[in-house]
Amino acid sequence: MLLVKIFFAVIIIICAVFYIMYLWDFALVLLIAMLMIPVVMFVTTYITKKNISAEFALKNDTVAKNENFPIQIRIVNRSVFPIGKAEAHIEYCNIFNSEASSFVLLMPIQARNEQSVSFQLSSKFCGIVTVRCKGISIYDPLRLFRFTVGKNIHTEIAVMPEGHEISGQVCFTDRVNEESSVFSEHKPGDDPSEVFDLRGYNPGDKLNRIHWKLSSKKDEFIVKDYSLPVDIPCTLFLNLKCSVRPELTLPVFDTLVETFVSVSRFMIDNERIHTIIYYDGKSESFIEKSISDHDSLAETVRELILSLNANLLCEPPENYFIENNNLSLSSFIFVTSAPDNSVMEFIDENIDADIKNAIVVVTSPHEAEELPSCYSGVSVTPVVIGRITSSIKDIEV
Repeated sequence: MLLVKIFFAVIIIICAVFYIMYLWDFALVLLIAMLMIPVVMFVTTYITKKNISAEFALKNDTVAKNENFPIQIRIVNRSVFPIGKAEAHIEYCNIFNSEASSFVLLMPIQARNEQSVSFQLSSKFCGIVTVRCKGISIYDPLRLFRFTVGKNIHTEIAVMPEGHEISGQVCFTDRVNEESSVFSEHKPGDDPSEVFDLRGYNPGDKLNRIHWKLSSKKDEFIVKDYSLPVDIPCTLFLNLKCSVRPELTLPVFDTLVETFVSVSRFMIDNERIHTIIYYDGKSESFIEKSISDHDSLAETVRELILSLNANLLCEPPENYFIENNNLSLSSFIFVTSAPDNSVMEFIDENIDADIKNAIVVVTSPHEAEELPSCYSGVSVTPVVIGRITSSIKDIEV
């Protein structure tokens, strides 16, 4: 662009010298024409700048991790002048990572037209991806002048975590929600309020389970299998605080959330209705969600990701349980990446639950070995970054 300006200035100087040396009308017309060209280029491009607007357009505000997702820049040019070349300077990053990536998107802009230009991004970590346009540079046809439009427009996309297959054991205790009538569709139990199935008598079956009326009609003993309640008071608590080095915040957060989602999916697959608790950074309050199927989990995870802020501020978990001190749980699972002895001691001594688990995300196997295991009532399970399936084995919930 600088070379074009220098070249054009040299041409004007040559025309001026030509006019001085030769007093012809043609020399004057040529000099005036050369002087007017930059003026016309400036005025038309400036008018175009004032009549151009730009914004981001998204088909979905949530996308899957490790998959390409499209983003559009919608540009409206209300002037009669087209732009042969425009450069959109795009910058994007995850809000938990200060290192931003950037690229330049080249495009023409038609006169009196609305157009959309698409590009694709992907993220290998879950979280919030911020996409910002630092500005769209437009040039006149001779590239003498440059103006910038659409400065600092931005948008955010929530990248959803993935679930991982984990193994474990789901225990059913006597603590049930007495007001609920949700029973297993696949397993029998001991709740006489509803019959799960009728079958033939097997040695060892209790006599009080024999269906005498039906047995008299069938001329054989028919036994009632009672139902198994699945609405068990079970809580899955996510502590979003990530007190690690800045370069590890993103992979630790990614493993933390995916561990949380994986445990919840495991419980759904085993017909365990449970409550999810997490801290909403935007509303500055703890959120409770009842999870009974994969749809309710997906919606809750979406709300969780959209509630995030860059500093991951989180109230101490003790504050929630002090305000809700009458809980009686079958199972309590605490998912965290910042184990605090005071928090672990509080859970060990104050949470009323038959089974208590603390799943702690660590950055290395060495850090996993250093986790304390001195809590008599809490089972501590370390999860190394990126090794969710192999780390969570034989968990009891």
